[in-house]
Amino acid sequence: MAQPIAVSKPIRRAVEMEEGLSGFTTQEMYREILSRLGEDPTRDGLERTPERVEKSMAFLTKGYDEDPTKILRGAMFDVDYDEMVIVKDIEMFSLCEHHMLPFFGRVHVAYIPKGKVLGLSKIPRLIEVFARRLQVQERMTRQIADSIQDAINPRGVGVVIEARHLCMMMRGIEKQNSSTVTSAMVGCFQQKETRSEFLSLVRQPGTGGI
Repeated sequence: MAQPIAVSKPIRRAVEMEEGLSGFTTQEMYREILSRLGEDPTRDGLERTPERVEKSMAFLTKGYDEDPTKILRGAMFDVDYDEMVIVKDIEMFSLCEHHMLPFFGRVHVAYIPKGKVLGLSKIPRLIEVFARRLQVQERMTRQIADSIQDAINPRGVGVVIEARHLCMMMRGIEKQNSSTVTSAMVGCFQQKETRSEFLSLVRQPGTGGI
């Protein structure tokens, strides 16, 4: 006779909690959070806050419902061009997955085509897809580079993100002027000369680059 599978207490509790919470609406759960913070969710200023927060979070995480590959493949063109293409100073806003606080900054993207180029508007659109998810900056940098590489197989891709994190500015060490810079270099951008050219063009005076 088969023996029942033992389930650890933490796993069993997590399942029980999930089943219990599934009967509540998102707005009801936000209302409960307000109560646990010591607030009165029925007072005038907070009465519709759960509704507003639900809509806000749906917008800020809409990237989960979007396909980056489909977006890029909707605007690929055969072009005889093999010099560097750069789209820089793209504004970015996202939510840190550790504290669900915003981080924001600029993204600089470059690639060297190999027969195909992307519609220029698709690069900011791609960034938006990954930014509208719970994120860490390092992973998002790599996701942007890998998506472009997979879509058009260029000679290489370079991505640099410079961002400020409210989880560092509002809480924790509370350093107001700190920023985080991450980069992902694929293909020929791993070569010193190409990488240096990319960073030099991004830093040119008057462009607002890093």
